[in-house]
Amino acid sequence: MPSLRELQLDFAAAIVDQDASRMREHVQTGGAPVDERLDVYFHNMYYNLREVLREVFPVIERLVGERFFDYAADRYISEHPSTSGDVHRFGATFATFLAGFAPAASLPYLFDTAKLEWAMHEVFHAADCPPLAISRLARIVQTDCTTLRFMLNPACRLLASRFPVSRIWCVNQPMATGSESLNADSGGEFLLIRRRNFAVEARPLEPAAFTMLQTLHAGATVEKAYDDALLVDSGFQLGAFIQQHILEATIVDFDAGNASS
Repeated sequence: MPSLRELQLDFAAAIVDQDASRMREHVQTGGAPVDERLDVYFHNMYYNLREVLREVFPVIERLVGERFFDYAADRYISEHPSTSGDVHRFGATFATFLAGFAPAASLPYLFDTAKLEWAMHEVFHAADCPPLAISRLARIVQTDCTTLRFMLNPACRLLASRFPVSRIWCVNQPMATGSESLNADSGGEFLLIRRRNFAVEARPLEPAAFTMLQTLHAGATVEKAYDDALLVDSGFQLGAFIQQHILEATIVDFDAGNASS
C-alpha cells in the first residue's frame, strides 16, 4: 500500500506526463477507463496554467500568435511543472525556456521581451516599501556615503537588453495603433522597471546609472558602484544620482556597515 505522499506524487506525474499507467493500480475498476478519468484533470491543469502564462506574457503571445503560444506553453508546462501553490510564481523560467526553444529561434528578442514581462509581473506583485525616512537621510549627509550599501526598492527590477524591448512592448499593447514601424535590431536598452501608484513602468536609464544601480543591487558599497559607473562614464555625477533615486524611492534603505566591497 503506497503512502499518501507516494500516491499524490504518482497522480501528479500521471497528469503532467499524460501517463495513466502510473495510476491504474490505484483506481477502482468499473466505470470509465482510467485514461478518460485522468483526462479531466489533465485538460484542466494544462488549460489553467496556459491561461496563467497568457496573462503574464501577453506581448509574447501577440508576437508569436495564439496557436504557437499554446504549443510553447504546453511544452513549458510539461518540462517545467509548477512547484508552488501560488500561481503568481509560475512562469519564472519561461524566458529561459524560450531562449532554448528551437521553433522560436528566428525571434531572438523573445527572450528579453519575456524577461521584461516577467519583471513587470514581479514588480506589480512585490511588497510595498516606504521611502527612506527624512531622519535617516540626515545621517547620509553627515557620513562618508562611499562606505554605505544602498538597498533598492523590492518593487523594481533592472534589465539590460541588446534589443529595444520597451518599444517592442509598447507597440504590442492592445491600444497600439499598429502604424508604428519598429526595427528589432535598432539598438539595446538599459531599463529600470518599477511600480508607481499601482502602475508598472519601464524607464530607460543611461548606461552608467544602470551600472551603478546594478552594482548596488549586488550588495556592493557606494564606492565600488561609483567606480564601476565611472568606467562607463567618466563624468557620472554621484550626488545627483543619489538624490534622484532616493526622491524617486528607487533607493529605500541603507546599511552603514564598513565591510569591504
